[in-house]
Amino acid sequence: MRDRQPNGTSGRGAPHGGAGGGPPDLNLLRTFLAVYRSGAFTAGARMLGLSQPTVTTQIRALEGQLGRDLFERLPRGVAPTPFADELAARIVEPMDALGAVSGPGGLLGEGEADPVHLAGPAEYLAHRVLPTLAPLLDRGVRLRIVCGLTDPLLDALRAGRHDLVVATARPRGGTLAAVPLEDEEFVLVAAPVWADRIGARVATEGAAALHGVPLVAYAEDLPIVRRYWRHVFGTRLTCTPAVTVPDLRAVRRAVEGGCGFSVLPRYLCEDALAAGSLVLLNDPDDAPINTGFLVQRPGSSANPHVTLVRDHLIRAARSA
Repeated sequence: MRDRQPNGTSGRGAPHGGAGGGPPDLNLLRTFLAVYRSGAFTAGARMLGLSQPTVTTQIRALEGQLGRDLFERLPRGVAPTPFADELAARIVEPMDALGAVSGPGGLLGEGEADPVHLAGPAEYLAHRVLPTLAPLLDRGVRLRIVCGLTDPLLDALRAGRHDLVVATARPRGGTLAAVPLEDEEFVLVAAPVWADRIGARVATEGAAALHGVPLVAYAEDLPIVRRYWRHVFGTRLTCTPAVTVPDLRAVRRAVEGGCGFSVLPRYLCEDALAAGSLVLLNDPDDAPINTGFLVQRPGSSANPHVTLVRDHLIRAARSA
């Protein structure tokens, strides 16, 4: 669908009304928001439980009412026209508010709200999220939690399989709403048996003091450790891991057992550092950090419990 006139206008209608002067159908606006937020007709249809041809027909009907083109087809998905951006800005808040009171569990709904589908890294969910959930359960919230890597989870979010995703990076593009959740600091740690042997040397020799010490890592390409080396030591990491295991909790346990050294999020090893089963090998003034984001599925605010969970997770992260 391409603009009929420059700037996405055809000279007929305006963002606040249709070509004939009457208000657009609310169901059509709901479909428009689903496509606008997901960036594709297919993903929007999946979110709404409709067929892709039905969504295409509804978008064309809305364009006919408004007298404007709303989307331009791309090789993958669609791009909103400037008119669509303006329309979305005008209707998103009232449409989301209407969905919250008329959807399942809302003021006009019947029965229980649907479960909230939450996804994110297993380590963060286990240590930062799951221990805080009791107040939500007291309010009748039901949760379905999935663990995984950020990119596949965001793809599943766009496809409508999750409501909220804790992501290790801000999603690319503007189709998903993301808010900063928490900064995780990375720390260089080892068990006392290794700290006693090399701890003092790290302070004077830097990365060279770790040559010959086994490295325990999350993955073969060492994304976390390489980042620490660049940021703190200003050098390229050249060693290969002695042990890899795709779970940071397991990495921590291996390091506690004396297998070698690693770089871990501080939240994951705070208790071990306090107990002395792990020791900081280095404590730079400017430690590397990574910001996590809470990403919401377009249109999921129709379930009022999604908003409860979202706000709870943000409060819990900022009070940690």
